[in-house]
Amino acid sequence: MHIPEELRYTKDHEWLRQENGTAAIGITDHAQHELGDIVYVDIAVQVGQEVQAGHVVATLEAVKTVADVYAPVSGRVLEINGVLAEKPETINHDPYGEGWILRLELTQPGEVEQLLDAAAYRALIGA
Repeated sequence: MHIPEELRYTKDHEWLRQENGTAAIGITDHAQHELGDIVYVDIAVQVGQEVQAGHVVATLEAVKTVADVYAPVSGRVLEINGVLAEKPETINHDPYGEGWILRLELTQPGEVEQLLDAAAYRALIGA
């Protein structure tokens, strides 16, 4: 199970990569593995929209189930990964790279410190 050290994580299995006051978010390798083949990604927000930490930003439909994706931190949506509309399976193949879901401009940067580091996330999932 791949858990990049430089990312932050939520107990709901989202990851966050901080990049100069912005953050890319997606779901973890563990989450995509648990969901199985992702067949549809429904983005529940629009570019420019403000979201609060814990707000549902997307819904993933997999062969086995449907799962919500929550914003790990508060911010303004800067970009949505358009690739996922045509190729939702990108999340299964590359959850930490091309499978990112959206990018946020951080409005409460301190919230990042409340997220789990890689060691704490490993402990959470028993890896």
